[in-house]
Amino acid sequence: MFDAAPHAASRMDTLLSGPALTFSAGDEIYAEGDRAGTLYQVAVGVVRVYRLLADGRRQICAFHMPGEIFGFEAGTERHFFADAVNTVALKLLRPGSEAELSQELLKLALTSLTRAHDHLLTVGRNDASGRVAAFLLEIAERQGTRDVDSIDLPMSRLDIADYLGLTIETVSRVFTRLREQGVIRLASTRHVDVLHWDQLEDMTA
Repeated sequence: MFDAAPHAASRMDTLLSGPALTFSAGDEIYAEGDRAGTLYQVAVGVVRVYRLLADGRRQICAFHMPGEIFGFEAGTERHFFADAVNTVALKLLRPGSEAELSQELLKLALTSLTRAHDHLLTVGRNDASGRVAAFLLEIAERQGTRDVDSIDLPMSRLDIADYLGLTIETVSRVFTRLREQGVIRLASTRHVDVLHWDQLEDMTA
């Protein structure tokens, strides 16, 4: 029987091929109000997607890592901002160029939606320690680094705070508390060694 999945992946790779767009840390990829329609796949680096609230505060809605596709919109205009956390390379995809990829794109969109729902649950039901613990578990899963007991954090403490709906002071206190309790070891502000995964998981229960 013919397996359509590898063929669809091959078509996706073809549409995503070509020279990558590169951005330096802090560079804007698109802004709220820009015309929608183009999707992006992260080849290198990390992208943050966020909204600016009426009081001027920033709410980060998502981080996108290598291999992930972002830029899905329900309408013709962007509802979010996207910029580069660090040095970023992106490949472009215009969904309308191949209608037969609609199922593959739907799966990707639903994956993004599921991750957004999980994030809302994390922020809504956990205290500050639980939110930070859930964040570390999420990043480890997406990086595939649980087997080596380490997590790389390309984003700043302020980014993490704006993602979890906390202040930077609270995030820093939670990291310090986790270190003092022997749950994690802070090799640097951007690298965490996890000593007890089970305790992190218990904090999110």
